Formats: sequence, C-alpha cells, structure tokens
Amino acid sequence: MRLKKPYLATTILSILFIACHSDSQPASARTPNNSRFHEIPMKSIVTPLVYDTSGEKNREIIAQLDEYYRTQVRAGFNGGVVVGFHGKIIYERYFGFGSREGLMPFNVNTSSQLASVSKTFTGAATLYLYDHKYISLDEQVQHYLKEFPYPNITVRMLLDHRSGLPDYTKWVPVYNHDMKTPITNATMLEMMATHKPALESRPNSRFKYCNTNFAILACIIEKVTEMSYSDFMDKYIFQPLGMQHTFVYNPAKGLPRNAANTYKRNWMREPDMFADGVCGDKGIYSTPEDMYRWDQSFYQNRLLSNETIELAYGPCSFEKPGIKNYGLGWRMLCYANGNKVIYHNGWWHGANTSFYRFIKENMTIIVLGNKFNNAIYHQAPKIYSIVKGVPVENGFDTEE
Repeated sequence: MRLKKPYLATTILSILFIACHSDSQPASARTPNNSRFHEIPMKSIVTPLVYDTSGEKNREIIAQLDEYYRTQVRAGFNGGVVVGFHGKIIYERYFGFGSREGLMPFNVNTSSQLASVSKTFTGAATLYLYDHKYISLDEQVQHYLKEFPYPNITVRMLLDHRSGLPDYTKWVPVYNHDMKTPITNATMLEMMATHKPALESRPNSRFKYCNTNFAILACIIEKVTEMSYSDFMDKYIFQPLGMQHTFVYNPAKGLPRNAANTYKRNWMREPDMFADGVCGDKGIYSTPEDMYRWDQSFYQNRLLSNETIELAYGPCSFEKPGIKNYGLGWRMLCYANGNKVIYHNGWWHGANTSFYRFIKENMTIIVLGNKFNNAIYHQAPKIYSIVKGVPVENGFDTEE
C-alpha cells in the first residue's frame, strides 16, 4: 500500500477548513459507558439516490467524461465510476468485467474490494461508538484489549496513524510461514501478544501509515460491542444507510455472485493469502452507488454528530511541512489558504480505489477498479477539471 506526494492548485477549490486537532466534547461525554453494549436505536430512513443528467451543461460534462473514459478503458481501466455534485449523481458508468472468467459485466450491482477505503468505515464506526460513549479516544488500547502488548498507545493514535505499530502484513510472515491460509484479526492480535514485534517509533511521536492500526480498531469494535466486526458494520452502518451491496469479506464463505474478482494487470486472478482474513484496514466490498450513499450520509448526520465529523476531518500530524495530512480515518490535502480535500485511496491485490470528497461543494468522485491500474489514482484531477470547468495545475493525484 503506497503513497505518492499529492499536488493541487490552491486556486481551484474553496473548501472550508475545519480545524479539529483535539477532542471537543466535555469530559463527561468522553467517558465510556460502564454498562455492556446495548442496542442503539438506528435511523433507517433510506432516501433514493437523486440524478441530474439533463440540462445543456451536464450533457456537455457527460460527453467530456465519456470521451475521457474511452481513453482510460483503452489504457486498461476496468470498473465503475460515480461523480456526484450538490447531492446529485451527474455521471455514472461501468466498464469491463466483474468476472472475466464468467463473462460477468461490471455493473451497478457489482461489489468491489475497497481496499484501504475500508478504513473510512472502520474509523467512522469507532467514532460512532465514541459518540455513544462506549469508546474514549484518549483511553489506552490496553483498556479494551487486555492482551495488547504495548502501553501508552491510545485509540486516537490508531485512528490517526501515530501509534508506531509495525505493519502486520510485514511481520506476520516472520512468525507464520503459511502465506496462503487467511488468518483472523484475533489470530493477528494473539501473534502480536506472543511475539511483540518492535514498535517502529515512540507512540505519538510521528505519523506512519500502518494497516495494523485499523485491524486493531476492528478488534476494539468487536470487544466493546460483543459483535463480530462484520455484523456490527452490517447492522449499524450498511443496512441503515441502504447499502444493500456492501459487506465485509469472509474468506471462509467466499464471494457472492455479484462481487468482483480481483485481477493483475494481465487478467491473472489474485488469490487469497494470509492477510485476506484480517479486516478493518481493508476487506469491505461495495459499489459506487453505495459509496455515494456513504458519502452523503455525512452531510445528513445519519451516523455521526457535526462535532465528531469535524474532529475526524482535523489534521493531526505536523512533523513535516506540506499539504498532506491525516485526520481520524481520512486522508486530507490542506492548503495555506484554508482549502481542504478529504479523501482516501486504496490498493489491495488487483483492486485500486479512489474516493475524493470536496466538502464545501458537496462534490464526490468515486472510482472502483478490480484490475490493477495505477491510473485510477490520477483520474480525480481530470474529473474535477471537467466538472468545474477549470484547469488543474499539477493535479492532486495520489497512490495508495
């Protein structure tokens, strides 16, 4: 999972800067409930998606995007795209195969591996439990997971990648030489407690993107709720938001018929391996339409309060100068003039994903691909340029 330096001309955006560096709730609100987790009433009012594809301007945008994606498909793009503006879908297209072997087209109901975009869900689920006083962000992880072997690491440090934990995808193979059989989060945590791999840095001393952080957050969610991560996400996020084609992958059950396989650049299948059983950092499958429902839920406060959303969007790391930063489960590009882009990309096996959110404009770019294609990470600047009718100097491309 890799990241390249992103760029964006500061003149093309006017996105409200939300400073959110610290916990804004009073101490009483930050204290978790002492009682066991009980069912939280959910608002399950599913509103239909709204489209705006008529009008001369939008028809011109659609024509330009169609021409752009003809070139992308010729270059190897395979997947789905949704572009939303002001709460309405203005562009939606699907290209290629969900399953090339079965000649199943990639269509509106094709669920695709989100890879690290899954972290936005795990982060929001953690903050949901924080909003309901079941988790304190500044409580040590050991308070929730007694077997967790490192003191002085808090929940917040997992969310903003400042824990110093080593990446399990790198240290698990040192102790477990079976690279093919998927392990679970519980197995990974047990191996961590047994072997205690060395921290890469002192807790809260620097930012280091690490998949282990969000795998451990999934463990905390399971411990606090006494539910599996999959069941919790389905009951409290996917179903209430109407995300009917979104689920957490379970290697033991395999993929449902509507889910996309993942492929290398040459169309060779990407098989499961040991890390495919670990979730929280990846492992969620979804569709572009379901992802748009996810995006819009934040404007409607369907899951989180305004204060907690602002907390999630606040940059947390300042050791290095530059526009790149990370909040609580979200990457962001922060500019000197106050403009900000909230986003997350993903890469796992052959799945490349891109999820860009321009908050003030309520503009969203969702690109899900199931055949390895680095160009996916470079599409958002062009899409933004076409929709807004402005040039993008240098672009704001990133790679997971």
